Amino acid sequence: MTFDDLVIPDTPASRGALEVAARYHTPSLLNHSIRAYLWAAAYAREHGIAFDAELLYVAAMLHDIGLAAEFDSHTVPYEEAGGHVAWAFCAGAGWSPERRVRVSEVIIRHMWDEVPVEDDPEGHLLELSTGMDISGRRTDEIPAGIRQEVLERHPRLEIAKEFAACVSEQGARKPSSLAGGFVRGGILDRIARNPLDS
Repeated sequence: MTFDDLVIPDTPASRGALEVAARYHTPSLLNHSIRAYLWAAAYAREHGIAFDAELLYVAAMLHDIGLAAEFDSHTVPYEEAGGHVAWAFCAGAGWSPERRVRVSEVIIRHMWDEVPVEDDPEGHLLELSTGMDISGRRTDEIPAGIRQEVLERHPRLEIAKEFAACVSEQGARKPSSLAGGFVRGGILDRIARNPLDS
């Protein structure tokens, strides 16, 4: 498998989601969103997991949009805020109500400990790939050549420092959220030890 084997959807919704991510994210968070999709697509290809590329791509681009100041919510966790933004975005893109719900579910579930692949392949892939990118979990399951090329094309920049600050701030403001639980569970140490940064 090479980088060129990865399916990167080229649809109006995919291009629009990338544009939104580029407008509201820092360069580090934008690259993280792109890498999250690419790790997911590579893992799916390696493991024979069929998935909806457009749905997963849009979810990956918007999964952290609730961290942006413009969309940050003081009443719900950031992944739920991101799910609402994605629902509204996809309504504007002309997606069916069922498909809008699906993209929202995938974004919310990316914070779960595990999403069963048989129930939700896109949710499974995004939960797995964001964990890979943030804490380095299971990165050895991505072929070394793909890892290198993805990191060269979309470098990590300051993602470790930025995401550690974001999740700490979310956890402090919303202690009952999954972000709060991650902070108490030691995610900052896992971020600092991510092998992708070595």
